Amino acid sequence: MPPEDPHFAQAPARAYAAAAATPARPAPAKFASAAEALHTVFGYESFRGEQAAIIEQLAGGGDAVVLMPTGGGKSLCYQIPSLLREGTGIVVSPLIALMQDQVDALNAVGVRAAYLNSTQDPGTRASVEQAYLAGELDLLYIAPERLGTEQAKQFLARGHVALFAIDEAHCVSQWGHDFRPDYLALGELAERWPDVPRIALTATATDATHKEITSRLHLQRAAHFVSSFDRPNIQYRIVEKNEVRKQLLDFIRTEHAGDAGIVYALSRATTEKTAAFLQANGVNALPYHAGLDAGVRARTQSRFLREDGIVVVATIAFGMGIDKPDVRFVAHIDLPKSVEGYYQETGRAGRDGDPSTAWLAYGLQDVVQQRRMIDSSPGDIAHKRRMAAHLDAMLALCETVECRRVNLLSYFGQSSAPCGNCDTCLAPPASWDGTVPAQKLLSTVVRLRRERNQSFGAGQIVDILRGKQTPRTSQHKHEALATWGIGADLSDQQWRGVVRQLLAQGLLASTGDYGTLAMTDAGAEVLSGNRAVSLRTEPERTASRSTRSSKQAAALSDLSPAGVELFEALRAWRSETAKELGVPAYIVFGDATLRAVASATPRSLAALDGITGIGAKKLEAYGDALVTVVSAFAPAG
Repeated sequence: MPPEDPHFAQAPARAYAAAAATPARPAPAKFASAAEALHTVFGYESFRGEQAAIIEQLAGGGDAVVLMPTGGGKSLCYQIPSLLREGTGIVVSPLIALMQDQVDALNAVGVRAAYLNSTQDPGTRASVEQAYLAGELDLLYIAPERLGTEQAKQFLARGHVALFAIDEAHCVSQWGHDFRPDYLALGELAERWPDVPRIALTATATDATHKEITSRLHLQRAAHFVSSFDRPNIQYRIVEKNEVRKQLLDFIRTEHAGDAGIVYALSRATTEKTAAFLQANGVNALPYHAGLDAGVRARTQSRFLREDGIVVVATIAFGMGIDKPDVRFVAHIDLPKSVEGYYQETGRAGRDGDPSTAWLAYGLQDVVQQRRMIDSSPGDIAHKRRMAAHLDAMLALCETVECRRVNLLSYFGQSSAPCGNCDTCLAPPASWDGTVPAQKLLSTVVRLRRERNQSFGAGQIVDILRGKQTPRTSQHKHEALATWGIGADLSDQQWRGVVRQLLAQGLLASTGDYGTLAMTDAGAEVLSGNRAVSLRTEPERTASRSTRSSKQAAALSDLSPAGVELFEALRAWRSETAKELGVPAYIVFGDATLRAVASATPRSLAALDGITGIGAKKLEAYGDALVTVVSAFAPAG
């Protein structure tokens, strides 16, 4: 695996020639405005949100810090200024796959873009370097590890840098979820190129991370643009884990049959077992983790990008550099370590704005496992406290009885109203007074420690409370405990929910290698009667029948039946075209553009002008083919 890329295997060479070679086209005439570049190159009529203000700031020579959700259009914020300013925009990206995907997409619309990374042979690298020095590139992507070397800085100094764009800027923060030491050296850019504007961009940053980005990258004079982190098209759902593979299969079958999706798990073994289970049950699933052969990872990544309906079961090593707009669901079958990580991973769903689902199953063992991982981690006390704070915030999101989205956005310092598109809004859970059950459980834990000098995990505690005779309870003579059988009114599952929520509220602690339970100081207040406990009741939920066909219907609701047929014909043409070029389908056109074509039914090249996503280069490359497909399905008269 290349040292520049801790997450990805070396990606396969693109068949699309412009992706890894020097783009060969004459220098373009300078655009008169950002709006002209947006229309001519990218085929859009207007900017979204604060894009125009960010572009104006950067194109005018000012610095910027941009916090914008995944799918919010961050890339245009530095791509267009690179087209407006003299020289080459240098984009610092930590992921090789992201470089390749973005360069593919830029070359497809006529932008002279290239990258430098360890997947290239010496001849290709030399060709790209020569193009940069000759001023023949609009954008050059480079990894932070490479840019941190003196050799790379001296090389860039020999050319003309238009701007520096630092993507995934949260990686600079030691308080964030994805800290990378190589990002710390990027602060030197301000000293080496004091007159070159810089922009730092991320989709995940708390207030603390935001401040650290500003400080470490020396962006104190930058303009700050903080967009809402809300992704209203994503439906957030969290369920109690109970035979999670079967739950996952039911979720995919009933809601996302045939859709592209990503399933995240913590361990390599779990990814392989889950992928095999899904395959055995008719889901086109592939495993992905760092222990697999580099070629296998590359082929999996390529298939996910190019084929429809692939589900990748992966560790967090997958997806960050995948610029695939039509991922319809992201599922977690293990509890994420932080809200930032969870938000970033779920943000890989629905980048095209169409309805998508973020589904998470978590249970008591997840909490115990995460606590154990924190206790055994090699970091210092401050590091463990940060990890514990991340976990507490994640548990609060899982156990809330309020709107998931309100909780999620508040973590990033943003207020919102209940969304109506998460499980707690659609099926509000009830809460109940769990003070007495909590006292019963805490009393059992305390009595075992004080009277017997014993400590056990949740299973044994629940057996004692329910008065369940087992070889283990008999061996330890637990029938003699005063709390034996006092919790028979609750089921095993209900008691495990109590344990899980007491852990989440910090009233219980999970200690040692075996996850034994201990009462905390806060729990002592409950046991003494000085603190009440409110617990969440999971509502009975029937399996959602929001099938793929209904989700498609929502996305295609503005089209007539004939328009839907035309849309499917356009998708089939796009798939064949992408296969011939060896690029992902979205590099040709996104679904939004095909829907617009199906709605407008253009029968001439002139009629295609102004349709979203069709710029000058794509009009030249695909215009005749689009008109042919439209004419075949929607003949004049």
